Amino acid sequence: MITRENRAKQFLPFDALTGLREALMEKEEEYIDRIELSEEECEKISEVLSRIEENTYVKLLYYQNRKYHDFEGNVLKINPIRKYLKFEDRKIYFVDILEIEIV
Repeated sequence: MITRENRAKQFLPFDALTGLREALMEKEEEYIDRIELSEEECEKISEVLSRIEENTYVKLLYYQNRKYHDFEGNVLKINPIRKYLKFEDRKIYFVDILEIEIV
């Protein structure tokens, strides 16, 4: 015999808005404002960028989606006109780089 309680339980796993819980949790994350670099820091990053060639392994800290991220990888392409480094799974624009070093 199906009781009212058992009937209600069959609908509990149903999530009508797929991803809503994850979106709400993401919304609760703390965001960080972009750090403004000094002229000397910008020159240092520019100097390192000028030495990078394709297949250079770099380690960097960059800003994206209101957070800072650490990343390491081989540079697949350098686009000096659009000002970004292309990696296997991402593009990182020069203006978003806070720290960079050739490893």
